[in-house]
Amino acid sequence: MNRVVVGSVLIAVGAFLIVLAPLVRFQVAPALIAAKGDQYGITKLRATGAQYFSIPDGKVLTADLDIIVTTRGDVKEAVGDRVVWDEFTAVNDVTNGKPGISFTERRSAFDKRSGVGLNCCGVSIDKAPVQLQGQIYKFPFDVEKKTYLAFNSSAGKAFEAKFVGEEQVNGLNTYKFEQVVPETQTQTLNAPAALFGMGTSGDVQLNRVYSGTVTYWIEPTTGAPVRQEQQRNEVLKSQDGIERAKAFVATAKMTDETIDELVKSAGDGKSQITLIRTTLPIVLGVVGVALFVGGLLLALRGRRAV
Repeated sequence: MNRVVVGSVLIAVGAFLIVLAPLVRFQVAPALIAAKGDQYGITKLRATGAQYFSIPDGKVLTADLDIIVTTRGDVKEAVGDRVVWDEFTAVNDVTNGKPGISFTERRSAFDKRSGVGLNCCGVSIDKAPVQLQGQIYKFPFDVEKKTYLAFNSSAGKAFEAKFVGEEQVNGLNTYKFEQVVPETQTQTLNAPAALFGMGTSGDVQLNRVYSGTVTYWIEPTTGAPVRQEQQRNEVLKSQDGIERAKAFVATAKMTDETIDELVKSAGDGKSQITLIRTTLPIVLGVVGVALFVGGLLLALRGRRAV
């Protein structure tokens, strides 16, 4: 009788684990694998030999720049599948000792699993409303080797990011994507004509035009970026289309410290996803089958003994 009781318990536990395995794989895993609503992070980039128009100096300066990007999640707005992140970027001129030459604010909402932008919650760039499209901050989980639409905050629009190959970053395999942005007008402003050789008095209307290339290195399981480089070319053009000055020309690259942190975070995320989505369901299934079969055999032997 004891064998029958023990066998029945083992059968019940085994059956439970067998049922639990696919639930973990198909229900628990998707619920846990998502971008964080309470995100907080600091990303640092460096641009060597950059050029920018200094308004106080009235001319273009050449300098090494430190770029610090602080990202913070708006927990109150993290509802359902949505997360909202606020970003603040500060650019400092290291060469000429000019801190805070540029400040940019950005508010973005996106689907916490696909990474695709959502138009809600006051999304904006420098307080101006913006229409989000494509990937925001991250690519989807289980990235494919294809072209994605990615939002470019400098241009204020989304452009294609094409898969160009696989590459190791600090030993972590990544998918490399490249986004080429054609000349895009981002701002119209009035400035003293004398600064641009267009007269001796009065103001002149200039268009700020951006073009550039953004390269992303993405860990494919998590969709998380682990490295990024931005070739940014912003110029000031008069209404006749003639370039009058460099506005901001730089190649900004993430620092080694930032890349190390992102690689570690993506590696940890990849391990957790593999554990929840693959390892744990397999272990639960195998143990469940073993307990179920063992319990069945034990129960049959116990009944025969009776």
